[in-house]
Amino acid sequence: MKFTICICITILMVFGGQLVSLAAVSSDGLILYLGFDRVENGDQVKDGTGGGNDGTLTAGAEITTAEKVHGPGSLEIVDQNASVHVSSFPELAAYQDNSYVFWINFIQGSNGAWSQIIAKPAPGEDRSPGIWIRPAELGIHYRFNPGNAGAGYVGPGGNNTQFETDKWYHIAGVLDGTTLFFYVDGELKAEYAGIPANIAQGADSLYIGKSPRYRAATFYLDDLYVFDRAISVDEVTEIKDGQLLPVEPKDKLTTTWGNLKLK
Repeated sequence: MKFTICICITILMVFGGQLVSLAAVSSDGLILYLGFDRVENGDQVKDGTGGGNDGTLTAGAEITTAEKVHGPGSLEIVDQNASVHVSSFPELAAYQDNSYVFWINFIQGSNGAWSQIIAKPAPGEDRSPGIWIRPAELGIHYRFNPGNAGAGYVGPGGNNTQFETDKWYHIAGVLDGTTLFFYVDGELKAEYAGIPANIAQGADSLYIGKSPRYRAATFYLDDLYVFDRAISVDEVTEIKDGQLLPVEPKDKLTTTWGNLKLK
């Protein structure tokens, strides 16, 4: 009898632990999700949070089925003028702590110019954050204003390392207070202190690809999550592993979240 009870307790502990792990990642503070699975109404990509902050494809930005991580498609940015534009909304204009999480696959390397991956400008500023590749290296430049603070050149091996082309990487930039934490494939690769206690903010749009000041880099991008909070290292890994993916609503049901969007 005692043996049977011990076995039952062990099983409950194992499965209970798995359930806690699976439930750890939360959609709390998720203000934007773009899955890039399909085009709607000619040029729209749907905001999977249900908030209605859809993106608009411009200047040759496309949804492709040739490359993707989750779901049927991803965003393809090839033309240097191509972009996805998300109009400003209150949560995007107000956040301080924030997390940008996405998959990226570089089609081409550095091209001699500062080339935009993502830009969230603010009035009079262009990096809240601004995320680029550098002119001469395929490393990510991830900065905040005022003061242009953050990552100068970071890649899969940490500072001063470069990404490969034709390979998917999972990227997470997490601003927690005055420190930027930079993750690649779920692992912390670098951290940068000295980010302003109050980053530049205000009503301005979000750009993926070309921004008002910089040409686009050349890449595929899938599953962009934007949070108005700093997510934890466990949440970074769980998002990478597909534990926070939207279940598309049917009829008028509310969008729910979980590991149900097929690869």
